[in-house]
Amino acid sequence: MKTIKGPAIFLAQFMGDEPPFNNLSNICRWAASLGYKGVQIPTWDSRLMDLQKAAESKTYADEIKGIVQEAGLEITELSTHLQGQLVAVHPAYDALFDSFAPPAYRHNPKARTEWAVNQLKYAAKASQHLGLTAHATFSGALLWHTVYPWPQRPAGLVKQGFQELARRWLPILNEFDRCGVDLCYEIHPGEDLHDGVTYERFLEATGHHPRACLLYDPSHFVLQCLDYLAYIDIYHEKIKMFHVKDAEFNPTGRSGVYGGYQDWIDRPGRFRSLGDGQVNFKAIFSKLAQYDFPGWAVLEWECCLKHPEDGAREGAEFIRRHIIHVTEKAFDDFAGAGADEQLNKKVLGLD
Repeated sequence: MKTIKGPAIFLAQFMGDEPPFNNLSNICRWAASLGYKGVQIPTWDSRLMDLQKAAESKTYADEIKGIVQEAGLEITELSTHLQGQLVAVHPAYDALFDSFAPPAYRHNPKARTEWAVNQLKYAAKASQHLGLTAHATFSGALLWHTVYPWPQRPAGLVKQGFQELARRWLPILNEFDRCGVDLCYEIHPGEDLHDGVTYERFLEATGHHPRACLLYDPSHFVLQCLDYLAYIDIYHEKIKMFHVKDAEFNPTGRSGVYGGYQDWIDRPGRFRSLGDGQVNFKAIFSKLAQYDFPGWAVLEWECCLKHPEDGAREGAEFIRRHIIHVTEKAFDDFAGAGADEQLNKKVLGLD
């Protein structure tokens, strides 16, 4: 068995214009001071890295890696959540998602999609240059506006939607395959890949592409009332990344899963700092250890109540306490009889 690596932290929610959150060197030193061992880097923030340059220059990628290592940390993975979202955008969401792309590509869905696809391909090569084996992204969505079937969906719509989604992603998945990196989709409301069934639809549409893998984040499953422990049993072979993120779901007589268009602080389903929500992390870490999860435990901090710096400080210790240092021997080895074929025959009554 493998011991999960960590604690690590996803930097996206902490970046800002003031030190220590304003560049890669400063924020890495800050993360290390809290006890983190790794950082997951969002590739859309130029204060951290130039993604295209990291894809085209191994020297530059080594420089980025060196900055992180100088702080005593490792890069766990890169992330293209925002770019991945733009690989597939239904026209109803064009205005909302335009801000995810540089100004030159806004108000031009075709150019924006081409930019996003190229970004993902750069991420594959940059990950290879950095010696990484997994990458985080979103799938985007062509069908999300039909998630609650009223009016009735036209026959064949869902199948055709996933075929189109797969068509867009297959060249990207092939590039990740060439670079030896698993592409891990964060299963997330708002994406066409938002639960196990939709992931299976996508996997089938890609011909079960070996690089179409999963980022496991239990918080999104709590808010969907999905069994996040059984999910690990079903999909553990595909889970290559892990966001340690807490949530709570407290439905009322007035509001449930859909939230009534309320702000996060008033919704029945809310993201919380680690330990403040309802996720059973002891069981999660146990299952991931049982199934030899090969990656990092990465804090993704989101909370509508607590200050982010408090969440980050508490999160490092929370993850450290939950990582199971796996055993190298069976607890009852002291009573073992060793390997003996003749003894086995006697026990079986064959002698």
